[in-house]
Amino acid sequence: MKHFFLFNVMIAFFFLNQASAQKALAEEDVVAYVNPLMGTQSKIDLSNGNTYPAIALPWGMNFWTPQTGKMGDGWQYTYDADKIRGFKQTHQPSPWMNDYGQFSIMPVTGKLKFKEDDRASWFSHKSETVTPYYYSVYLADADVSTEITPTERAAQFRFTFPKSEESYVVVDAFDKGSYVKIIPAERKIVGYSTKHAHGTPKNFKNYFVIYFDKAFASANTFKGNDLLNDVLEQTADHTGAVIGFKTTKAERVNLKVASSFISIEQAELNLKRELTGDNFEQTKARAKSIWNKTLSRLTVEGGTLDQKRTFYSCLYRTLFFPNKLYELDASNKVVHWSPYNGNVLPGYMFGGTGFWDTFRALYPFLNLMYPAINKEMQEGLANDYKEGGWLPEWSSPGYANIMVGNNSAAVVADAYIKGLRGYDVNTLWEAVKHGANNEGPMTAVGRAGVKYYNELGYVPYDVNINENAARTLEYAYDDFAIYQLGRALGKPAAEIEVYKNRAMNYKKLFDPASGLMRGKNKDGKFQSPFNPFKWGDAFTEGNSWHYSWSVFQDIDGLSRLMGGKNKFIEKLDSVFTLPPVYDDSYYGGTIHEIREMQIANMGQYAHGNQPIQHMIYLYNYAGQPWKTQYWARETMNRMYKATPDGYCGDEDNGQTSAWYVFSALGFYPVTPAVDQYVLGAPLFKKVTLNLENGKKVIINASSNSASNKYIKAFKYNGRLYGKNWISHASLMKGATIDIDMSDQPNTLRGTKQEDFPYSISAEK
Repeated sequence: MKHFFLFNVMIAFFFLNQASAQKALAEEDVVAYVNPLMGTQSKIDLSNGNTYPAIALPWGMNFWTPQTGKMGDGWQYTYDADKIRGFKQTHQPSPWMNDYGQFSIMPVTGKLKFKEDDRASWFSHKSETVTPYYYSVYLADADVSTEITPTERAAQFRFTFPKSEESYVVVDAFDKGSYVKIIPAERKIVGYSTKHAHGTPKNFKNYFVIYFDKAFASANTFKGNDLLNDVLEQTADHTGAVIGFKTTKAERVNLKVASSFISIEQAELNLKRELTGDNFEQTKARAKSIWNKTLSRLTVEGGTLDQKRTFYSCLYRTLFFPNKLYELDASNKVVHWSPYNGNVLPGYMFGGTGFWDTFRALYPFLNLMYPAINKEMQEGLANDYKEGGWLPEWSSPGYANIMVGNNSAAVVADAYIKGLRGYDVNTLWEAVKHGANNEGPMTAVGRAGVKYYNELGYVPYDVNINENAARTLEYAYDDFAIYQLGRALGKPAAEIEVYKNRAMNYKKLFDPASGLMRGKNKDGKFQSPFNPFKWGDAFTEGNSWHYSWSVFQDIDGLSRLMGGKNKFIEKLDSVFTLPPVYDDSYYGGTIHEIREMQIANMGQYAHGNQPIQHMIYLYNYAGQPWKTQYWARETMNRMYKATPDGYCGDEDNGQTSAWYVFSALGFYPVTPAVDQYVLGAPLFKKVTLNLENGKKVIINASSNSASNKYIKAFKYNGRLYGKNWISHASLMKGATIDIDMSDQPNTLRGTKQEDFPYSISAEK
């Protein structure tokens, strides 16, 4: 009897513990899994992400980061650094693009030090707390702890000072033209910074306002390297402000900071609207809640702790760019300063992304999980065109002359085809046609070489237009995207057939001798000599082995050019079995993208850069989907981890992270502007997608494990499903997907032509 009693007690405790565990899971803070330091251990010649810890809200107008690099250094925070120079407001999309709209704040004690090298303080990651919504660090030289928590256009700072007769806060407005004014009676500093890395109208300014909760005992400005005692207002190439006071031990000094691209008055309005009466802890709690709500659109269960950390750290990176450039005026109307014409105008505006990267997976991910923000982004693109005459291909914040292609067409088309409505799509239709048929004001806007492309079907190798084969392949896909958008809009065949025909231009560069894409001269002969391992030249940040798969619109047609399904599979396999050899002569040295491929131990597969990231999924188009399942899992396992060296190349504005998030779900958008996702295999035992429309997609793979990486059977809403793709439209209705996983490939599933994903040449 006693044993029976004890048994019942044990059972009761078991179920109590299970209930407690389930309750803990339901109340879990998913933001706790995010490591904003993922990818920060990077340098110019080897990128492990080239990220910085962004302390901000999703798509916020302003980000904050501790600044370890010198003023103007794109590597503004690197994990291996040991000193912090300031806490910087940043809008930087990548170190290669550098920054705009920047200034910094730094506490100092003892002898007044305002120059960035002098005021820099030693710090340790052991005394650093980094989350998306809160940052803190101990500055050893100043004996000051700094804390930051953000809103979209403002932030709160909290400095904990030691007992000191000489405690200061330095506000550095940076060089290239800046202004500061100290208003002691209001415990306030206002100013602006004009420093930027790319072209903007001459009236570009990032205005800021800073309020302190402690009176100033001293107030000075500086001009360059000169401190100007008791001068309260200063305009110069490089200026800043220094305020001082006495502090007691552990005294907290609070700052409220906001900025605006419109005016100081608008910065004040942003501050009052976003920080109204809130103390530091209230702003922190609100920011944490926003992050939890945003991240919880996707919940994952049944993976390892490291996998969950990597998943949510990647998801965090997909939620920043393009970021908001718009503000709300005194009447709560949406307005923006235009980086295209310098005027303050009504409507949405975003900036800070390159479509060459993000058209592939980042924008499709927004269309799936966060369509409301992309609707605003589409409105912003329409305003870009109205105000600047072109769609940007890289915005930072306005037109930036970098990268190739006309991929804004894919961003516009995918949004509309995936169901976004309620914005000015007719203006965007005119915009994509204009961009496709004209040379722009710079080679990265519109289409460089458009006359050759439209007449010959390709951009020639020998007419002094760099990266010509890459341009041709991307233009052909972009024409396909325009054709798809035109069809969806019901445009007449006479208007859109030209784009359908141009979508086949990829065939002009296919070299039967090598089975790869190759530059072609104006006279129709292939460029010679040809080295498929040569980076750059005819291609962009890659070689022919990387770019030959850039036929997103017609993989079936590409496989036939390569000799049929078996030859196509052999070619795909070769990417992983070839040695990581390279020719870097075009660059005159080994660029970091080459080095990242070389050290990855995956042959010619260069996941650290974008052109080849979809290639793993192409086995689905030739009847061997299990190879996609294998290589997707291998890439997730090898190339990603929630650590400072956790990426295998540039993270690039959410694109490389979006690849991981999609792949962990078990599918990927190989062809944006088509209503299909190509299947891989899920990473977790269960995933729930909480769609914006209130529906849920539940993906169950209870037998998933490190060894069980292959799909044995796939059920969609209870029915066996044999295709290698699923549709966006069907997911939007809500779905339950049940996947039986195995440690052995199922070589019978997904092998028939009717199972393969979309290709334009297979249209009936």
